[in-house]
Amino acid sequence: MNLLKELHRGLIKENAVFVLLLGMCPTLAVTGSAMNGLGMGLASTAVLLGSNMVISLIKNLIPDKVRIPVFIVIIASFVTIIDLIMAAYTPDLHEELGIFIPLIVVNCVILGRAEAFASKNSFLASLVDGFVMGLGFTFALTLLGSVREILGAGSLFNWKFVSEDATTILLFILQPGAFIALGFLIAFVNKLTKKKIQGGE
Repeated sequence: MNLLKELHRGLIKENAVFVLLLGMCPTLAVTGSAMNGLGMGLASTAVLLGSNMVISLIKNLIPDKVRIPVFIVIIASFVTIIDLIMAAYTPDLHEELGIFIPLIVVNCVILGRAEAFASKNSFLASLVDGFVMGLGFTFALTLLGSVREILGAGSLFNWKFVSEDATTILLFILQPGAFIALGFLIAFVNKLTKKKIQGGE
């Protein structure tokens, strides 16, 4: 297994946000700042890793007729664990993300990897897949949150680098700004990947 190739797949080639356009609800809702994007991405990655590993281990024990409900129960168990850990150790971030932490249960990125990959592959392959896809999701949310925070608040990870009277584009930390910033980032990734494909040919 080529780790660099797998990382490229998760970060660029099959990025859940910029290429597959999955998980749009948390992507647009919580990325008003880089810290929120990073927190949601890491929480989702932890759930993705845990659920992928468990599902790959018990895949042969799950009857086909009930596999989706079983996957959801497994995912929900990990979401509950992450929710409680964040409430205990990062209460401010937990409060910021709010309802979107429990909603990780229905994040199609996680359920999609469980159905399309973990239920058909080995433990090690599922572990790597969970890591690289989670890393790609975290990268996308953090990048989007960073762009919005820089343009909308003149800060990054809550560190203010412009003066209080400097002009910022408030729109970018509001809901419409999420769509605008995401659209430009998707266009940039499409242009980047198209150039690589053409160069390869």
